Amino acid sequence: MFSKFTSILQHAVEALAPSLPLQEDFVYHWKAITHYYIETSDDKAPVTDTNIPSHLEQMLDILVQEENERESGETGPCMEYLLHHKILETLYTLGKADCPPGMKQQVLAFYTKLLGRIRQPLLPHINVHRPVQKLIRLCGEVLATPTENEEIQFLCIVCAKLKQDPYLVNFFLENKLKAMALQGSASVITEDMIKDHESVTTDTGQPGQPEETPGAAGAELMEKEDELPQQAEELSFSLDELNVTSSPESSTACPNQDYNLVNSLLNLTKSPDGRIAVKACEGLMLLVSLPEPAAAKCLTQSTCLCELLTDRLATLYKALPQSLDPLDIETVEAINWGLDSYSHKEDASAFPGKRALISFLSWFDYCDQLIKEAQKTTAVAMAKAVRERFFIDVMEPQLMQTSEIGILTSTALLHRIVRQVTSDVLLQELVYFILGEHREPETLADINRHPLRHRLIEHCDHISDEISIMTLRMFEHLLQKPHEHILYNLVLRNLEERNYMEYKPPCQEDKDVVENGQIAGAVDLEEDPLFTDLSPDNTLSAQEWLSASPPVSPEHPKNDGKTEVHKIVNSFLCLVPDEAKSSYHVEGTGYDTYLRDAHRQFRDYCVICLRWEWPGSPRSLEKCNLEASFFEGHFLKVLFERMGRILDQPYDVNLQVTSVLSKLSLFPHPHIHEYLLDPYVNLASGCKSLFSVIVRVVGDLMVRIQRIPDFTPKLLLVRKRLLGLEPEGPIIDHMTLLEGVIVLEEFCKELAAIAFVKYHTSATP
Repeated sequence: MFSKFTSILQHAVEALAPSLPLQEDFVYHWKAITHYYIETSDDKAPVTDTNIPSHLEQMLDILVQEENERESGETGPCMEYLLHHKILETLYTLGKADCPPGMKQQVLAFYTKLLGRIRQPLLPHINVHRPVQKLIRLCGEVLATPTENEEIQFLCIVCAKLKQDPYLVNFFLENKLKAMALQGSASVITEDMIKDHESVTTDTGQPGQPEETPGAAGAELMEKEDELPQQAEELSFSLDELNVTSSPESSTACPNQDYNLVNSLLNLTKSPDGRIAVKACEGLMLLVSLPEPAAAKCLTQSTCLCELLTDRLATLYKALPQSLDPLDIETVEAINWGLDSYSHKEDASAFPGKRALISFLSWFDYCDQLIKEAQKTTAVAMAKAVRERFFIDVMEPQLMQTSEIGILTSTALLHRIVRQVTSDVLLQELVYFILGEHREPETLADINRHPLRHRLIEHCDHISDEISIMTLRMFEHLLQKPHEHILYNLVLRNLEERNYMEYKPPCQEDKDVVENGQIAGAVDLEEDPLFTDLSPDNTLSAQEWLSASPPVSPEHPKNDGKTEVHKIVNSFLCLVPDEAKSSYHVEGTGYDTYLRDAHRQFRDYCVICLRWEWPGSPRSLEKCNLEASFFEGHFLKVLFERMGRILDQPYDVNLQVTSVLSKLSLFPHPHIHEYLLDPYVNLASGCKSLFSVIVRVVGDLMVRIQRIPDFTPKLLLVRKRLLGLEPEGPIIDHMTLLEGVIVLEEFCKELAAIAFVKYHTSATP
């Protein structure tokens, strides 16, 4: 009570007293703080019961006022005083001892406000960055302390300053051996030490206000005055021991360096207070993006950043229930790493494990964003750690297990991760984890070369339809990711030599060409009775098509392929016999409905693939090794096998299989187009293509139709039920086959639309 009265009285006196020059005022407030330690006998009273907070605030205000009154970049006498007399060093010592109780909070707040409110760069000064570095070491030592809020604010302001001037980070890369030696020599606050500092401050105060001291004591203080700078030097590192330049020597961090700023933030990410943890994550986000090579190397080699990211990923993944509904995993709301607060009571769509799932996806999103923002060296190191310590060590055993429930849950989580990842570096590690890094053509003997890839592809044809659908969906989304290795590893590497073709040198008899350049017997598109869906009302104008496919190379000029594309489109549209078609009985299910979707999707794929510099035309057959035996690859092999069973598979499985095949067909690579979309390719002996697989299915269908009475009415009824035009009624015989026929018809129309769009787009100038 008495101390509060004293404080009020002091403010009243200061308000009435004539204003002193800024430096005198500044020195006065600093002396008031040091006098407290000389005169007080009660070191257990909290700092809030003293005038220290008020004096510190006044000192800050004076420094800000001084800077505002001077030209930009000019250092005033008060700031010079603070730097020359190592006031920050002394405050650090007081804060470390937390004397009086609560002093650490006051010191952290003073440092934070000083760095935040003063515009001129302070960190380059040795008497600023050294005490700042020491104070950083005190942060995050103990979690859930009363000073956590001040600690994180202080660390974040340091990170913000480093973001503004990245080279300053070199001041914060410490020598570990020196740091350990310093930790063993903790300073102790004594009355003599305060007197030592007091003796220095009196020298620079105004001459009319010297402190009276007895002779013997004065001599002792003079001796200690000489010792003080030496003691201060011994408490810190010299500039020679810090990486303060960007020379080749300093740009390579040695393993015995320490990055205490990162370590303190890492500790605070474990805080039980979510706001503190998020702030610490934000600070790390700033630090990993700094371009300094020395800091990047030290961050990945001398801190536990990579271990923290991956260990927490593993912990959160293992905390998930063994069984989660794939639909819940897929539809849980979009996750933002900084906003993962969740209340089970307020959630109407809660399910068991939702809190754990959100926590895991939130932390994965943070890792993804951290890698996305990081300096290249740091990003690569963090992504590799995620692959080795989380994908391989934790996720792979779950994906390779034999329990169907476990397989379904782990595949659904992998699917969610594939969808969620946005960092190019992390995506590459995820792709290599799933598919391996092999790029040479596959053979039947080595399809098990990368066990996880083999297992996942086998799961596309699993006895469990749920597992098959989920794995196919995972591959479908993987194919849409912007990484060249995905398509190359799954498909393209097996088509490079075009050895699916049987090469016959052209002879005169084969050149069935008429004068106008069209193949004899070709029917113009508008005149083809089987092509009625492309009436002038349904077609798109030429201006609506996007010319985004790779340009045609001068070595392979593009000839007029109008007739060829009409033949291809007609081939797919005519594959399903008329008696097995039902779409023309239902309005709005014509071929033209696929054109807009195909155009939009093809445009998106072209944008993704443009950077990969694919050729505009197939590789010359003369340069291909056609003698090598052809294997379409494990992925296409399984897809073709499933496509061959389309009449005997559940409707949902068929939709997913055809969806993956249509996505593959959209890629603007000439070999993919030729192999998947050209019905007239001359296949080598024993080879099969998508068209040949469908032909076999249609042949089987023609035989089976004869054994089903009232086939066409039943087919039309099933289609209307699927479209919701008819209510559900009695079970119809041969339902699986009828649904398969409908999917087959729609798939052929979709392939025709894709073939037309790809030709039209590439032909548009």
